[in-house]
Amino acid sequence: MKKNRVRRLGMGALLLAGIFVLTAANTTTLPAPPVAKKVPHVTEVNGHEMVDNYFWLREKSNPEVKAYLEAENAYTDAVMKPTEPFQEKLYDEMLSRVKETDVEVPYREGDYFYYVRTEAGKQYQIRCRKKAGDENAAEEVVLDINQLAKGQTFMSVAAYAVSPDGNQLAYSFDNTGFRQYQLAVKDLRTGQTLLDHAERIGSVVWANDNKTIFYTQEDAVSKRQYRMYRHTAGTAGPDDLIYEEKDERFDLGADKTRSQKYIFLISGSHTTSEVRYIPANDPAAEWKVIEPRKQGVEYYPDHNGDSFYIRVNDTGRNFRLVRAPVTDPGSANWQEVLAHNPDIMLDDIDLFRNFLVLYERANGLPQIRVTDLRDGKAKDIRFPEPAYAAYAYLNRVYDTTEFRYGYQSPITPASVFAYDMEKGTSTLLKQKEVPGGYDRTKYQVEQVYATAADGVKVPISVLYLKGTKLDGKGPLYLYGYGSYGASIDMFFNSNIFSMVDRGVVAATAHIRGGGEMGKAWHDAGRMMNKKTTFTDFISSAEFLTKAGYGSKDRLVIEGRSAGGLLMGAVLNMRPDLFHAALVGVPFVDVMNTMLDESLPLTVTEFEEWGNPKEKAAFDYMITYSPYDNVTAKNYPDMLVRTSFNDSQVMYWEPAKYVAKMRATRTDHNTLIFKVNLQPAGHGGASGRYDRLHEAAFDYAWILGEMEITN
Repeated sequence: MKKNRVRRLGMGALLLAGIFVLTAANTTTLPAPPVAKKVPHVTEVNGHEMVDNYFWLREKSNPEVKAYLEAENAYTDAVMKPTEPFQEKLYDEMLSRVKETDVEVPYREGDYFYYVRTEAGKQYQIRCRKKAGDENAAEEVVLDINQLAKGQTFMSVAAYAVSPDGNQLAYSFDNTGFRQYQLAVKDLRTGQTLLDHAERIGSVVWANDNKTIFYTQEDAVSKRQYRMYRHTAGTAGPDDLIYEEKDERFDLGADKTRSQKYIFLISGSHTTSEVRYIPANDPAAEWKVIEPRKQGVEYYPDHNGDSFYIRVNDTGRNFRLVRAPVTDPGSANWQEVLAHNPDIMLDDIDLFRNFLVLYERANGLPQIRVTDLRDGKAKDIRFPEPAYAAYAYLNRVYDTTEFRYGYQSPITPASVFAYDMEKGTSTLLKQKEVPGGYDRTKYQVEQVYATAADGVKVPISVLYLKGTKLDGKGPLYLYGYGSYGASIDMFFNSNIFSMVDRGVVAATAHIRGGGEMGKAWHDAGRMMNKKTTFTDFISSAEFLTKAGYGSKDRLVIEGRSAGGLLMGAVLNMRPDLFHAALVGVPFVDVMNTMLDESLPLTVTEFEEWGNPKEKAAFDYMITYSPYDNVTAKNYPDMLVRTSFNDSQVMYWEPAKYVAKMRATRTDHNTLIFKVNLQPAGHGGASGRYDRLHEAAFDYAWILGEMEITN
């Protein structure tokens, strides 16, 4: 936001007995922001003394902490007050592109077609079904999340598993935003919720007897899924502990094959996995290990006929595919089906009775290939655009010739196709309607490449309105992530047109640390290579501005979570390059968090960031940790966002970061901190209308920074 366009706003005194004070600077244009008190906290590690003046902000139950966060919100609200009419305009625009009453494409499971629908005015989905084979079948509401959310500020449903006979639903829900899910079981014949209850659950899988449920449970402190239990539906007694994962780097997940023959228990870290299995018909069977874990080797099985098909990275980082008999599936019996290819990442597989579907990545883009297992002939599903997302839809039927997939791009709304695996033809079942006169032909999508410092070409997806002058003077928005090997594919986002229609060039940098170019792309931006992620993003911004896509004086960048770490790092490294940054739920306090093994995700992520208790890792990580590298210099305008109940990145990371930034930076640029103090999660609010209001707030700020105010 340009400070010369922000009128002075009256603001009541926020002085609270030494908790924070109000600065006197800049009183002619902005209300004064709160400044947190300093209480030095010293940590000694590897011969290094770390002084943290804001460690006290971790005290979640401390009323002083709550008061400070409320003061930050009051300051943010005052700064953003002039934008409220613009926020409403943006909200109305965004809502106008949403078909509020809609029905998703049904999918077959057992004797029913299941589907999701929405109704205008309701925040959440309604999950329904109809009996298959009966054109006049009445709709059954399986789970109305709006009813579940009554009296709640937040509601999220994660697990959703119907028993094989279709009579019961096992699901999990969280009403806090802390991703702490509870198990519930509903009798679909009577509509009654049964006695079943378990806390902190993750995966939920039915055995074929229609009464046994396997579920995983997280540790109460670290939130690591570490135990599997066997539960009998309709009961409230203690459940049988099946397995406990002792290695704190590993999480558990359970799954059932599409063939309905086997249940898998996958124990995996960021680099290694091990899988146990039982026949789904025998829930009391002894769990067997497919192949004992070996550090650095990941493998993931599926089932077809007499074989397990196993995706494994034992001979190369990009995975190969092998087959083994279900009677003895260890590595001694692995037969190669598809060799490792250093240029093509094998992301996943799906198995049907006669067909194998491969999900691959080549040249930074997702690919889908279908192989007929009877003759070995393969067909590629072709996608027409330079940047897109392609993925499996819901395919629950094993013995079928129809495979359903989803496709979308920055200008193509979410689409569901049925692919005839014998004929090799695709049929569009539904494309999401975008009301309000949306016209895809008005827009241009490009895939361009920045040259990184070491000469590597970094892909960048770009979207803009045709006719936009690329003269280096216009507004430019650049998004980045670059961690965990996650691929940021180009999905359709109808909100983005509130930027693009106003002349903004919107870009996404597919930087190293992500997975767009395979596992080597991830490896090049993690552990002792992490800073490559940041330099790739800087190179991307420099390329776009030099190529005329926008001006650095109107360049706004955004990253969230690990992408918030990216933001913090590049703002420390090159604050001159960016005009403004949205730093969302940011992992910025890298050293303190990774030194605290009681926090969620810490130990499991030693293989992504490093363990700072080891000197070499500490010496490297301390050079980029955003919180530890805030120094006395000028920084761009910033909007920092968090949720008080975030379980992925604790609220105190951005709180401490903002407090230190306020006390250290030498400029008078805008720094506002928006804290969702209501039940909300890592992704913010849960209701779809609430999320639109959050997006409108963010867009009003971003566009204001670009000198666009209506």
